[in-house]
Amino acid sequence: MNLREKRLEFEASKRIYDSALLTFHGVDGYDVYNCSIPFTWKGKRYIYGRVERRNEWARSRAMLFEETGEDDYTRVPNSMLYQLEDPYIAFIKGEMVMGGTHVRFKKSEIDTYYGYFYHGTDLEDLYYFTTGPDYMKDIRLVQLQNGRIGVFSRPRHAGLEGGVGSQIGFTTIADLSELDADVVENAPYLKGLFGEGEWGGPNQAYALSSGKVGVIGHMSYSDQTPSGQRLSVYMNSSFVIDPDTCEVLDFKIIGTRPCYPAAPAKRPDLIDCTFTSGIVMRDDGKCELYGGCGDTHEGRLTIDYPFEGFGEIVEYGL
Repeated sequence: MNLREKRLEFEASKRIYDSALLTFHGVDGYDVYNCSIPFTWKGKRYIYGRVERRNEWARSRAMLFEETGEDDYTRVPNSMLYQLEDPYIAFIKGEMVMGGTHVRFKKSEIDTYYGYFYHGTDLEDLYYFTTGPDYMKDIRLVQLQNGRIGVFSRPRHAGLEGGVGSQIGFTTIADLSELDADVVENAPYLKGLFGEGEWGGPNQAYALSSGKVGVIGHMSYSDQTPSGQRLSVYMNSSFVIDPDTCEVLDFKIIGTRPCYPAAPAKRPDLIDCTFTSGIVMRDDGKCELYGGCGDTHEGRLTIDYPFEGFGEIVEYGL
């Protein structure tokens, strides 16, 4: 079954209990989208957001916002600016890791892009420590229950099903000091996720009490409107991986752009695009799914826990 068929199946049976767009203060004239998941540090709730003017492209900054109400966030004054797109966070061995995509220009043209990674125990003083491979986005980390660190990638070597950059890779390392471009580049890829003309990536990974890893990601394909307008379709997805065997289980759609409230898109081809952030658990056993909407807004959905039957999320915080 291809992604179009999976989408029709999802839309016919989806359960969305609530939806909202997030509001951001302190950045008038800018959009905030493709955020990290919300997280708690020293008793306060924060989120990193990608901040960019509506009419600009590849000129983003990642900024820190504090929660000031339900679905409401305010820029933290004098907090560090990162020249990054699509920020994400992970808690690894007592530290926070923050990463995102850095775009490098040469003579006013995009030359390449790669992941930057920062770590530390103080939000106001994170240290840059490594860079991912050229032309690779969506590198994600997760602390495993056996003490190792899982590394998810977007492989670029030849011979991949669906083409270069269309699949998801996975490997493990013992310590953050081992993370570099070569480790990420050589991560074996997970077979069978995407077919021809389809692609996707990881956005947030979670250690589960079963020893497996739950992944919240995105799955994508190209489409067009009845009038012939090209569309880049991005959907929210989830799957479970056994880190010892790399077996992939329960790969499914958990959200699509129409699940979120209406909002304008940055470009006409992005009207059916939600770029996944991740999930945050609720006290009632459901979870909040966060995702960027059309590269202009960040949205939230209340959904059922996508890893049901594979264990609870093991929290690693500061």
